[in-house]
Amino acid sequence: MSSRPLCFLFDNGSLRPAATLSLRRVAAVLSETLGFGVRPVSLLHSSAIAPDALEGRPAELLEPALRRALEEGVRSVVLLPLFFGPSAALTEYVPGRLDALLRGYPGFEVRLAQCLVNPGDGNEDRVAQALAGQVRQCWKGRGWSRTQVVLVDHGSPQRAVAAVRDALTAQVRQILGEAAEGVYAASMERRAGEEYAFSRPLLEERLRQPPCDGGPVVVLLQFLSAGRHAGPEGDVAAICAAAEAERPGLSTAMTEPLAEDPRVIAVLADRFAQALQSPPFVLS
Repeated sequence: MSSRPLCFLFDNGSLRPAATLSLRRVAAVLSETLGFGVRPVSLLHSSAIAPDALEGRPAELLEPALRRALEEGVRSVVLLPLFFGPSAALTEYVPGRLDALLRGYPGFEVRLAQCLVNPGDGNEDRVAQALAGQVRQCWKGRGWSRTQVVLVDHGSPQRAVAAVRDALTAQVRQILGEAAEGVYAASMERRAGEEYAFSRPLLEERLRQPPCDGGPVVVLLQFLSAGRHAGPEGDVAAICAAAEAERPGLSTAMTEPLAEDPRVIAVLADRFAQALQSPPFVLS
């Protein structure tokens, strides 16, 4: 390409201000890493947040922001997803919206970068290293050692997304080694039907089954920001509290979301560089 493209860093979106503020901080650090401005946007939801909860600056959504860029004459864009795995948002929603939008702008090039984790790349473990670092930090803060660890993701109807959860669990298990009593996978929720059983066990099930139903357990959040699910009063915290109420010997501690970890930001920078070498999006 003859000139540097405009870069949009995007997440799925949330109605919680903390998620948008975190996305902006990630974009700011990534801008410093890359040496030019990265624009933080969301796919959905975030534009409904009151601007006064976002330091006076309204949240932007990807599609209208991209349309404005096209109307202003931008000819090349990289869309950089802040997603762990290839959710339907990346494989279906974004391509569908791009296909509809770009038909009115011939000659425009858009490149959709890869998500953070590719289970087929056995040499890449920076996201898992960041997760393992969260476990160690939790142990230090609680004065714990060698506990059970339950890595929990949101849960998805996409097998490929569940494969990312399982791959990260295996990597964290290897990284922590004997420092952890055990490392297990779980999902916060799942779609009904046996065809989606690959998301099991759910976190509420895992915390009621040996060996994770007693003693200290680190609930390792495979979440990128503190929204409705991963916040201190979110869904995961409620699941943990309910399990503790039923199991008096159980004590859980949640780790922090991962988006602002330097290793995750380094992966984002690499995904941007890789996207520059990839072919542009092709209309269907």
